[in-house]
Amino acid sequence: MEFIKDPWPWYVAGPIIALVYTMLAMFGKSFGISSSLRTVCAIAGAGKKIPFFDFDWKSQVWNLTFILGTIIGGFIASQYMSNGEGMILADSTVASLQEMNLTSYEEGIYPKELFNWDLLFSLKGFIIMILGGLMIGFGTRWAGGCTSGHAISGLANLQLPSLIAVIGFFIGGLVMTHFLLPVILSL
Repeated sequence: MEFIKDPWPWYVAGPIIALVYTMLAMFGKSFGISSSLRTVCAIAGAGKKIPFFDFDWKSQVWNLTFILGTIIGGFIASQYMSNGEGMILADSTVASLQEMNLTSYEEGIYPKELFNWDLLFSLKGFIIMILGGLMIGFGTRWAGGCTSGHAISGLANLQLPSLIAVIGFFIGGLVMTHFLLPVILSL
């Protein structure tokens, strides 16, 4: 049973994701996390004020069930199936993070130097957490889906808009990593 606590290689996790999306395609469904947020807003009554949220949300309840399963599965995996080791990063990534004075990657998934309450009320914290969050939300709505929705679900359904969106995500990521992030971190 120890093998289940180690990170799964791509040749195990990839086919499982492909199997899930094949099953979704067989039932005529596509999946994306951000579209589930739209469903939650519609259930909460946002459709009375904003036409975007005025749709038959009952047809999307399966999506929320899928997300609930994802959350429960993530909890079980982190609590009972983890080997307790930190995130494994490539040596080149570790060197790049250290050049930017980001060293808390061993403590969790996100760098605590960037995501903490003390930094929130600084210019750097405002740009990273508030402005960054707004841009992600706006970009997700503008692109008609988030990174996982386009990169996994959209590409699996051979959607040209998803291919264009994914290319845009990579270009944006490169610009952010190599040009904008060094400037923001120097503030």
